[in-house]
Amino acid sequence: MSGQIFIHKAGPGLSVQDLGRLGQTHIGLSRGGAADRLALYEAAALLGLSVPIAAIEMAAMGGDFEVTQPSRIALTGAPMRASIDAHPVAWSASHLLQPGQILRIGAATAGVFGYLTCAGGIEVPPKLGSRATHLSAGLGAALTAGARLPLGVDNALEKGARVLRCDNRFEGGTLRYISGPQTELFDATTRARFDQTCFTRSPSGNRQGVALDFEGTAFAAQAPKGLASDFIQEGDIQMTGAGHPFVLLAECQTIGGYPRIGTVLDCDIPKIAQAPVGARLRFAHVTLAEADRIAATQENLLQNLRRQSTDLIRDPRMIPDLLAYQLISGVTAGRDLEE
Repeated sequence: MSGQIFIHKAGPGLSVQDLGRLGQTHIGLSRGGAADRLALYEAAALLGLSVPIAAIEMAAMGGDFEVTQPSRIALTGAPMRASIDAHPVAWSASHLLQPGQILRIGAATAGVFGYLTCAGGIEVPPKLGSRATHLSAGLGAALTAGARLPLGVDNALEKGARVLRCDNRFEGGTLRYISGPQTELFDATTRARFDQTCFTRSPSGNRQGVALDFEGTAFAAQAPKGLASDFIQEGDIQMTGAGHPFVLLAECQTIGGYPRIGTVLDCDIPKIAQAPVGARLRFAHVTLAEADRIAATQENLLQNLRRQSTDLIRDPRMIPDLLAYQLISGVTAGRDLEE
């Protein structure tokens, strides 16, 4: 029998997200899904799953959660303060959550989007092949206090807790990008200045995209008047009419008329999605051949993450039921060697 996860308290940006919907651009629907898809792969690696599954995405703040059946959980993405029954638990790790226990997830200490994945999966009904909430398209809704989500059964409760040491993608950094069909609308001087500029993540941003602030001259395109609208996608770097860059994210629109100087590589999108306000960001142009080589390194992402995970060694002081464990084995009468 399947159980539920009950949300006692919810931060302002909770939603169910998976890897999103591919192949729906023709009906005006962007992929959507998790803002940081890498976090879903990390959860799958920690829980020993064959593929990433739907999780609860939390923007900047988590909430209080309870399950009605035993479930292994994984906490990934932007590090957040977390505890089970007031006992702190590690982030980027898996844990066993028992019925009646309260998992409390607080504010992010770095980055933006954190993820709570239950090993049995969140089994809300799929729409157009995905369980992901797509707010701008009206698919699903934000999660609020009192919500109950159906859970599948975790068939591997005996597996021990695991932990991952993750690269820091929560404080900005360098975003690699490739040229696109409109890159040549920006002259060579403008493109070079773009690569040399240090940007900061603007307060203006959401799951549709992030604006970038900078000092200096705007990045004007030599675009003809009345530039025709064209297909756009996640990762595209649009220049507004004022010459300010805007990087599109998971829930972006599918048609746009602003010129694009390039497209951020898919593997670097988590870095821009997780950049907190004020984080410093730079762009580095790579060739298509270089992008292909980088993409090839991502093909075995889940297997690589699984190999990088290790057993989580718990601090005995943080185990409330320590005396319930078998701490000593092989007890004898003490005269084995004599006999």
